[in-house]
Amino acid sequence: MEPRFNLFANELGAKIGKRIAGVSLAIQESPLPKALMELVELRASQINGCGFCVDAHAKEAAAAGETAVRISLVAAWRESTVFTEAEQAALALAEEGTRLADAHQGVSDETWNQLRKHYGDDEIVALVSLVAMINAANRLGVILHQKGGSYEAGAFAAMSS
Repeated sequence: MEPRFNLFANELGAKIGKRIAGVSLAIQESPLPKALMELVELRASQINGCGFCVDAHAKEAAAAGETAVRISLVAAWRESTVFTEAEQAALALAEEGTRLADAHQGVSDETWNQLRKHYGDDEIVALVSLVAMINAANRLGVILHQKGGSYEAGAFAAMSS
């Protein structure tokens, strides 16, 4: 399967990409730890089957100091002991916010209450926005057949500066 289209080689695609990068930059400036953001993006990307994004966020998580064990276990976070309650709440949001069509209520009250227990308003805004943006990026990557494997940590930061 070859990539279908280079979004950034198209004038309109490049404009849209810049806008998406701008929103992502605002999220990166939030009080959330970088490593947590990468784990949330990695989990949503795994669910959506976006090879490019799984590659990128696994590598960015490692660059942010995450261990190989935690990166590997993010796919099975409910069955592991390496994530805090706060991280589990963020990963639950990532899953429920990604699988909206699978749930009648979207994000459950239980998950929302756990988020409120562990995060302040700015962090919640950042987490909700992060889940929305990574799902948008995943859809672009999957629709356009973007392959994983060649991403180098730091490339996103270089693009937005």
